[in-house]
Amino acid sequence: MKKIKIGMLKAIVLCRRYQKMSEEEQATIRDMRLRQMVEWARENSPYYAQLYKNVGADFQLSDLPPVNKLDLMAHWEAWVTDKTITLSEVNEFMCNLDNIGRKFKGKYLLFTTSGSTGNPLVALCDSTTNNVMGAVNVMRSFARKKDMRTLIKRGGKTIGVFATGGFYLGYSSVRARLLAMPWKKRQMAVTSALLPTDQIVEELNAFQPAMLGGYPSNLELLIEKQQSGQLHISPVMIMTGGEYLSDVLRDRLSKAFCCYVQTSYSCTEGGTIACECTEQHFHINEDWLIVEPVDKNSCPVPAGMQADKILLSNLFNFTQPFIRYEVTDRVVLHDEPCKCGNSSRWLTLEGRTDDVVSFLQNGVEVKIAPLAIYATLKEVHELRRFQFVALSDHHAELRVEPVEGFTAQEVFDQAKSALERFFSIHGLTNINVTLSDEKPKQEAGSGKFKHIIRKKTEFPQ
Repeated sequence: MKKIKIGMLKAIVLCRRYQKMSEEEQATIRDMRLRQMVEWARENSPYYAQLYKNVGADFQLSDLPPVNKLDLMAHWEAWVTDKTITLSEVNEFMCNLDNIGRKFKGKYLLFTTSGSTGNPLVALCDSTTNNVMGAVNVMRSFARKKDMRTLIKRGGKTIGVFATGGFYLGYSSVRARLLAMPWKKRQMAVTSALLPTDQIVEELNAFQPAMLGGYPSNLELLIEKQQSGQLHISPVMIMTGGEYLSDVLRDRLSKAFCCYVQTSYSCTEGGTIACECTEQHFHINEDWLIVEPVDKNSCPVPAGMQADKILLSNLFNFTQPFIRYEVTDRVVLHDEPCKCGNSSRWLTLEGRTDDVVSFLQNGVEVKIAPLAIYATLKEVHELRRFQFVALSDHHAELRVEPVEGFTAQEVFDQAKSALERFFSIHGLTNINVTLSDEKPKQEAGSGKFKHIIRKKTEFPQ
């Protein structure tokens, strides 16, 4: 079969058309797209050809063996369907940070992710993949249409507080658009989540966004700045992502900035998995993604019960098929009707829980958002996995797992130097980071992996 190509306009039309279909018609579309993806993967991916060798043509979804990040990365070149690409070429391309947002071989945007298992994945996004992800965001990302209209009236000025310095989905996507359309620099911008909060405040004040985006933990540090008047912006809305948004933080952000606050459920491997409605329910984009809540053994979990993870099937990335791909997010699937009127099934999420950490410098508390520390350590490529553990006002330890060919001490020394440079930017010169005797580990109960952990006691009053 020929590779399916979908342009941006067509993707928007398909999204709109799906929403007007009956449930039976929608189910037919999903099944057709799944079978097209499976057929393409079997014909063009040696990895899937081997995996599905005993799967018949008249298969059910449950007949397809699940896959996971570790196994796919171990067989990366057999997995991707473009045989002109090697992982070594991709890694060499990503060594040059000026390539962030640029297309590899003129065809593919590259993204990296680590996620809650702590193991990195390199993702290829072809034009069809990017167009479908973009269409979903255009058509469904705003819970309230009036916010979109007001944003347009305000010139659509949008800024995101994202991790920079790496091939992360948020930053890379914005940079790709700015490289393709440099005249949009007055309308679209990114400020680095790695910067000191006061510098972020300066950049936000200068830009005056109509929409503010970013990780909840970074935006939380801006609340006090807005309330004190140091930050003086008036966004139409705040759009968070990348981390769990608690009800408490949502309310605090809304009151501080006097605007509507919402979030979405996304991942690099599938784009926006689910969009939030006015009831704060995450409605699955079921025309492009199949979400299966399962237990630890990948057995189905019924609606209304918490799953240990999900199996995600991406129905639009033909270059790098994700079919029944394990995502270690604990969710509850709901099939009861939602008051918002959206007929798609919806999810509630447990959330990702990296900690905001804080240290003392000359008696002053300095808070650091977890994504900033994560992004700093993520660029030490000799680290396979890591955990940063804040133990006291001036002491932290680092749990490391090196890539093959490096010792724990060697990668720790590199990581410590990167952290010292990062902390110095924030005015912290007295942090003692030591190598932990422990290896990075998942939480015993939930199985989730936290990169940034706060174990210290509260500061004395």
